[in-house]
Amino acid sequence: MLKFSDVQSAAARLKGVAHRTPILTSTTLNRMLGCEVFMKAENFQRMGAFKFRGGYNAINALTDAERSRGVLAFSSGNHAQAVALAAQIHGCKAAILMPADAPQMKLDATRGYGAEVITYDRYTEDRSALAKRYAHERNAVLIPPYDYLPVMAGQGTCGLEIAEEVPNLDALIVCTGGGGFLSGCTIAAKAVQSNIQMFGAEPEAGNDVQQSLRSGQIVSIDVPKTICDGQQTQAVGHHPWAVIHTHVTDILTAPDATVVAAMRFAFERMKIVLEPSGACALGSLMANVERFRGKRVAVTLSGGNIDFERFAELLATT
Repeated sequence: MLKFSDVQSAAARLKGVAHRTPILTSTTLNRMLGCEVFMKAENFQRMGAFKFRGGYNAINALTDAERSRGVLAFSSGNHAQAVALAAQIHGCKAAILMPADAPQMKLDATRGYGAEVITYDRYTEDRSALAKRYAHERNAVLIPPYDYLPVMAGQGTCGLEIAEEVPNLDALIVCTGGGGFLSGCTIAAKAVQSNIQMFGAEPEAGNDVQQSLRSGQIVSIDVPKTICDGQQTQAVGHHPWAVIHTHVTDILTAPDATVVAAMRFAFERMKIVLEPSGACALGSLMANVERFRGKRVAVTLSGGNIDFERFAELLATT
C-alpha cells in the first residue's frame, strides 16, 4: 500500500518544479452552502491540472537507463499532458495513447510538449491492453495514469499541501476517476490531520468507485457517458482501492448539470475556468451539501483544460 513516506519523497522531488497552488475561498459560496469551503486551485498547476504532480514524480523516480528507453502512457488528456511535459523536462521520449474523441485542446497540448500521440477508440478498444502491447514493442517504460504507486504519491502532494495549510478540516473532497488522486491525498491528509474525513467525487453517470466502496469490492462499469471526460474510467485501480476501501468515508456524485453549475459559479463569481472533471468535487459538494453544513470542507479544483468553444457550449446549457 502507498505510504506517507512515499508522498513525502514525492514532495521533495516536486519542490521548486510543481507550483504550490493557492487555496481559494468565497464568502458567497460559504453563505450559499452553509459551510466553510477551501478550494485547492490545481487548474493553476503546470499544464493546467494536478496530474503534473504524478507524471513528474513517476519519471523523476526512474533510473537514467529507464528514462533512456522512453516512456509510454495512456490517458484521456491530463495525464497525457503531464507525462509529455515531464518527459520533455527530463529529456526523454514519450508516446501517449489517447482516445480519438479526446478534447482537441488536450491532443494538441500533448503533441505540443513533444510527445507522440497514438489514438484509439475508447468505446471499443481496451486502452490498458493496447498500452502494454505498445510499451512491450517499443521497450518503453509504462506510466499508468492512476494504478501506479509513484503517480499516486505525486498526486498525494496536493492533499499534503491542503492539510498543511488549512487546519482543523472536517472533510476533504477529491475528484475521482481511477482513484490515484483520491488515494494519494487520503494517505497524505490523514497523516497530517488524523480526524479528517475523506470523500471521493464522481459524475453521477460514472459512479463505479461509489458502487465499489458501498459493495466492498471493485465494480466495473461500461465507459460512462458524461461531460467529465477525465473521469470516464470503468473501474478503480487495485493500488488505489487498497487505500480507498479502508480509509475513505464515502464517494459522492453529481449530475452533469450540477458540474456545469459549479463551473459557472467558479467563472462568474471567482473568475476562474474549470473543465468538467475539474469542477466535479465542487459540484459533488453542491449536490450533497446537507452532509456538510456547518463544517470546514476542502475541495480540489483539479483542472482547467478546456477550450473556449466547449466551455461556452456547456455554460449555455444552464
